[in-house]
Amino acid sequence: MTTVNVHEAKTNFSSLLARLETNGQPIVICRNGTPVADLVPHRRGSRIKPHPALSKIKIAYDAVAPLADDEWPEVAR
Repeated sequence: MTTVNVHEAKTNFSSLLARLETNGQPIVICRNGTPVADLVPHRRGSRIKPHPALSKIKIAYDAVAPLADDEWPEVAR
């Protein structure tokens, strides 16, 4: 893990991004020796895996079943 101060991060931001893309190692940005931020590679989420909150939703009926005649609104009959 690389550690840089704020001034160095501002001055060499493009090269820090290039280094991050190359080796994927996080870079810690410090102010007066105290870590204030992490520069980490972006992780693209899976578009196939459903979101965890969606697994909590339960539908108690068949959402694609056709409506019976008496379930249609009056204007649509």
